[in-house]
Parts: sequence; structure tokens; C-alpha cells
Amino acid sequence: MDNDAGPTAPGPAAGTPKSPSGLRALVVEDETSLAGVLGSYLERDGFETTLIHDGLQAVLIARDVDPDVIVLDLGLPTLDGIEVCRQIRTFSDAYVVVLTARSEEVDTLIGLSVGADDYMTKPFSPRELMARIQAMLRRPRTPREAEDQHHDLRFAELKVDVQGRDVWLGGEPVALTRTEFDLLAALAQRPRMAFSRRQLIDHVWGQTWVGDEHLVDVHIGHLRRKLGDDAAVGRFVRTVRGIGYRMGSGA
Repeated sequence: MDNDAGPTAPGPAAGTPKSPSGLRALVVEDETSLAGVLGSYLERDGFETTLIHDGLQAVLIARDVDPDVIVLDLGLPTLDGIEVCRQIRTFSDAYVVVLTARSEEVDTLIGLSVGADDYMTKPFSPRELMARIQAMLRRPRTPREAEDQHHDLRFAELKVDVQGRDVWLGGEPVALTRTEFDLLAALAQRPRMAFSRRQLIDHVWGQTWVGDEHLVDVHIGHLRRKLGDDAAVGRFVRTVRGIGYRMGSGA
């Protein structure tokens, strides 16, 4: 881990105005020295940063702070990171990056299944974490080739409003995380194209992202569950064997 961070200070009180950049970050890490380093890096990048060392407090503070980004350790007192993420996802669509000292794949997949957007395994470089956060924040809200397209995309009873970032299924709104929506939008904008995992990584996480590409499978599974889709049928998201995924017709 890099050790060149400057002095750290407690995070700002909840409810204070946003920084000039308009971005807020919540660091939830019980190792206070690491939390301070991460907070310092985030502040250097223009974030107003709140440091929390307890899982239960993190859920309470997240409601008040309304962060754009949450850096969340899995090993926390009072509530573990998995439960913190699950509860936060009931009221926030902030980007969530999970930190874990356990390298077992199951921990990563469990964390992502409750709505985390990305993960990093300790030890890691804070610079790499910041690069991933900035890549997430730079995600185009629509694919470049569709920036001037304003009509809704329809797949039978599924409607995707790319510009407004809204999804309806059978006339009812569907609550997606930012990452789930970005994946759906990428597929929906090119419904005839079969995307590889790497292509979806490039679209949603950015071309500099490095990690296990099966991250895509986890988010696709979560997206399918919210759409009431069956992987064996693929009404809305089809598996293309040996390649990856493409949009289904909804039939």
C-alpha cells in the first residue's frame, strides 16, 4: 500500500454542504490508519469525505451524507460489510467499492450480490482504488453513439429510458443500481450485438479496469433477478454461449 498520504482529519459532519466538486465519499473501515489514508486520497481528488469505523453507524450516516461513492470494508464491528451494503442499497444508488482481506472468491461474489459495484483485495494501492473510483464516475450515462437519442427502448413489457435512467417492467418501475442500469443500457442500445465480458467491462467499468471478469456474471444475475428473467429462457438478457451476453426481445 502507498504510504505517501498526508495528514488525515475526521470526516465532516453529516448534512454539511457538498465540496466544490459536488462529490461526497463515505469511507467505512475499522482500521483507522487505513481509513485516514483513503480519506486523504479522496479529499485530494475533491471529495468531501466522511470516515466511519462501525457498520451500524455507517448505515445511519449514509442516509444523512447521501454519498456518491462508498468505500466499504467487509470486516466491521456491529454489522459486517455485507449487511451494511444490503441495507444501504435500500435507499442509495451510490457507487460501492468493497474492501476485503479475504481472497476467497465466494466473499467477493457475496459482496457483489448485495449491490456492490466493484471490489479490491487487501493489500492494495490507494492510487489504484482512486483510479477505479474515477473510472466509475466517468462512466457515460449513455453509450456515446446514443447520446442524442431521446426515445425509450422497448423489449415487449420492458421499457428502458436511457436518458432519464429509468426502467419499467409491465408499467411498474424497477429499482436498479447504477452498475445494473449501465449494463442494461449497454445491451439495450445495441440489441443485435453479442457482448463479451471484456466488452461489457470496458463499457461499464472502463478500459483500465483489471480484475476477475466474472464480475459481469454476478451483476447480470442480479439484473435478471430484478427483471424476473430466467437465465435458461433469456427474455431480456440472453447468454450467448462462448461469447457473453446480448439483449433479448422480451418475448
